Amino acid sequence: MQMTNLNNDLSQRVVMRSAELPWLPSPAAGVQRQLLARDGGEDARATSIVRYEPGAAFPSHAHPQGEEIVVLDGEFADERGSYPTGTYIKNPPGSRHAPGSTSGCTLFVKLRQLDDRDLEPVVVRPSDRHWRPGLVSGLDVLALSQFGATHTALVRWAPGTVFNKHQHFGGEEILVLQGTFQDEYGDYPSGTWIRSPHGSSHQPYSEPGCLIFVKVGHLA
Repeated sequence: MQMTNLNNDLSQRVVMRSAELPWLPSPAAGVQRQLLARDGGEDARATSIVRYEPGAAFPSHAHPQGEEIVVLDGEFADERGSYPTGTYIKNPPGSRHAPGSTSGCTLFVKLRQLDDRDLEPVVVRPSDRHWRPGLVSGLDVLALSQFGATHTALVRWAPGTVFNKHQHFGGEEILVLQGTFQDEYGDYPSGTWIRSPHGSSHQPYSEPGCLIFVKVGHLA
């Protein structure tokens, strides 16, 4: 039976470690999911890790409220192109595609979470990356997408980097892609998903260094 409600209270802080989560079947053969957050049935507002076995594919389908994807490993594809490891994709509300993977891949996927007015498609491949210095020494930032108060980026932390204590207006969502991210509440190894609500605060750092996907301003 498909789980319909998981971590759907946006006022609560959530930490999910994907290494500890089971793989669950999806409607498409050869595609499994680890559920991080979900609100609804099969057409849910959802955040998941999705794994395609080699040759697996979904039939063409629409995204009424958009979709965001980070390719964690392997190569993802649809009728518009191929997307290697490290690619960020934003398919806007109303878009449509038929996704699959010839060789297999693993994705971080956010469904039905874009503003209806956010209509610009975005694809950022590793070859497109242009890193800029962050607000503190040891931090590099790669902007991926911006709409209104919502900002999405990759952030690279050199070993020993410490950021200032700060508050999140509109909340913050993080997926640790490499290394270990840390704050006063704990250590978060690669594969950890953290959602911090509107008004929350912390002082992040990374002793070993890390790479994280960050989205802020969308949880108000």
